[in-house]
Amino acid sequence: MPERQLEGLGLGVRPLGESDRLLILLSDGEGITRLAVPGARKPRSSLAAAVPLAHLQLQVGGRGNNLGRVRQLRVLHNYALLAQRLETLAAGQALAELALAVVPVGEPVEGVLGDLLMQLGRLEELVREHGPQDEALAIAVQGAVHLLALGGYALPLAHCARSGEALDPPLGNWEWRCSLVPSEGLVIGAVAGSRMVLNASELALLQRLLRPALPRRKTGELMGPLPVWLHLLDLVDTWCHEHVGRRPRALALLRS
Repeated sequence: MPERQLEGLGLGVRPLGESDRLLILLSDGEGITRLAVPGARKPRSSLAAAVPLAHLQLQVGGRGNNLGRVRQLRVLHNYALLAQRLETLAAGQALAELALAVVPVGEPVEGVLGDLLMQLGRLEELVREHGPQDEALAIAVQGAVHLLALGGYALPLAHCARSGEALDPPLGNWEWRCSLVPSEGLVIGAVAGSRMVLNASELALLQRLLRPALPRRKTGELMGPLPVWLHLLDLVDTWCHEHVGRRPRALALLRS
């Protein structure tokens, strides 16, 4: 079969045979693609760079019922720097796991690759600048909110799931509450049997995560204290479990 070019991000690898690897690639053109990388586990292989969290350009042969086989590869960027800090590595792995869960095999989802590369770039910059730990958590939460929306599992942040009333959190009103009912969405008020409850400022922060940039004060400091970001992480984790059917395992590392 004719060869084709693919550009994408390695989301994971597994052993294949004695010396090969199975590469799971996210690309704009094909969504999730599983590819055989011959000899990639040999120390001197020219294809050994087929690893997770590497942005790759591939020449691929074969298709149809058989696995495509990587003939050549070029590393456009490797995000190995994230491994220097546990929280940045966990954040990157969590986002890769979530992308794998929300993007179908062979069906591209517009915007997922670009958004994921943007968030990985922010995590890499955080390592370079020796930034605070809670920023890695914030990037992971925002990245998860974006991936869920792009993949068709968006958190319903605009209207109450029961009344249809606009979710317009009254900042400064510390009595106001909304509740997460995982099977429905966000419901205004403290609802019996809900999984968790948000106050007005927590909901406002969550709504801001739909924007491209992280929410920051005029000083450049990240909005929201660490306990709030951990609360939002739990909310995202709960939503993934209910609607995607799986939880990114690396989220547990971030929580700890």
